[in-house]
Formats: sequence, C-alpha cells, structure tokens
Amino acid sequence: MTLKSFSGVALAALAVTFLSAASAQANDISKCVLSGEKGSVAITPVNEGAITVETALPNPAWWNGDTPDQIADGYEYCLAANIAHRAGFDKVNLVVSSFPALIANANQNKDLAMATISITDERKKVLSFSAPYFSSDIGVMVKAGTKVDAETVKTFRIGVLQGTTGAKFVSERIKPAEEKVYAENPAMFAALMAGQIDAAITDTAIILGQAAKSNGALTVAAQYQTGEFYGAIYPKESPNKEAMDKIIDDMRADGTLAKLASTYLADSWGADPTKVPYLKP
Repeated sequence: MTLKSFSGVALAALAVTFLSAASAQANDISKCVLSGEKGSVAITPVNEGAITVETALPNPAWWNGDTPDQIADGYEYCLAANIAHRAGFDKVNLVVSSFPALIANANQNKDLAMATISITDERKKVLSFSAPYFSSDIGVMVKAGTKVDAETVKTFRIGVLQGTTGAKFVSERIKPAEEKVYAENPAMFAALMAGQIDAAITDTAIILGQAAKSNGALTVAAQYQTGEFYGAIYPKESPNKEAMDKIIDDMRADGTLAKLASTYLADSWGADPTKVPYLKP
C-alpha cells in the first residue's frame, strides 16, 4: 500500500462511516466500541485472559487519562481492546513506562507496546514491529502568534523528546540554533509555555491534542512530512506477531481504524491534520 493510500485511510478517511450497527458489538471493554467476531483469531497472551500492553503516558486522544486506572478509551487503547476482543478476551492490562524504556524493549512481559511509535528502518534492525496503523508526520507547536516558516524555525530554540524520530529529524534536517532534549512530553510542553524554548517539535498527532487543551495559548503552526507510520512493538520472538498483524490489517480493511481516528482523534484535536501547512527542512 502506498503512503498516499494509507494516509487516506488514516487521515482523510476520518469521516468514513463505520460498520453497520449489525456488525458492531456491544461495549465490553471500558468505553471502547468493539467490532468484528469475538475469538476469531487465536493468540497466546503472556497473561492469561487478557492482552497486556505497555505504553507511555500522558498521550491524550491516544490514551485518555493520566494513569492506568483512569484510561477507558482513546485510539491506541481501543485498538488494543479490539485486538483483545478479536482474540477472545474481555480485558486489557496496561503497563506504563517512559518512552526511552519502551523503545529499549526491555520489558518482555507484554503482548505489545503502543505509544505513537514511528516505524523506522533503524528501529526495525532491533525491534519487531506490527503492521502499521497510522501515518506519522511531525509538527511545530509554538505560542499563539509566533511566526513560523522554513527559515525562522532554524533560528528557534527547539525542544524535542528523547529517543524519538522527531528528535533525529530536528538534529539532522532542521539544524536549529539550539536544541533541548526532554525525557517526557509534559516537561517539554511546560518549557514552551515558560518561554524556555520557542517551539516543541514532535509527532503532529501528539501536539495537536496538546494544543487543543491549551485554551488557545498554543498552536500547531506547521509540520514536516516524514513518510513514516505508527506501529506496535512486539516482544522478542513473539508467537503472536502473525495473528496480531492479521487483526490490524483486518481492522484497516473493515473500517475500524478509520472509526477510531474519527472518534478519538479528530474531535480531540479540534483541527484537521491535513490542513496544517507543510514546510521543507
């Protein structure tokens, strides 16, 4: 599938009508609406009776809540819930870690890890990724009223998140006047609000949600095209890769991924990501 066609599923198809009421299942896992046939794909989970997912918080719209006890929906959470449902389970267990620890894949007591993780050739050398489920570009979030174009960005003090593809893109392609690395998104966003940096650059999908919560103080003024996609990370030598990949591919084909995007991303962002102007580095 080409980038154009996949992006059409993940972004432009946000308004696609979901499955008919007859095909949608009752809500069995938190607030997630489930689809597809329960138990249609066989998976052997690391913890009996549930799918165990590692993630990094906070990540609004993708995981709605700041702690595992608070999370009941969101794009990635409900993606996990639908995987669990189609595997015949009624529960999703959450394990929270930092993004750098998650990328290190040290925790093998999980079925998959999801935290808006971009699939890259470099990461694929050491990590086992799922089928892609969302296209990934990086955006430039600034205080409202800040002028942003391809040249002014290079004069900014830019904040990036440690271990991300966005951080590498900024260092190698944008080459700003100053770059500050943060271990967690909240610290980077706080630095932007405090005037310690001029822009925060990370996944457009993440900062649109943050800007939407800022009461107009922050805006996503531009973005860069990366040609990358989000995928889950499997534990080493996972016996479930083929089965879980099939579930994700099936959810793309039957409209479930489009419905998740429409339900949890478009409304939360308050903006169409395809309308954010693109810059060339």
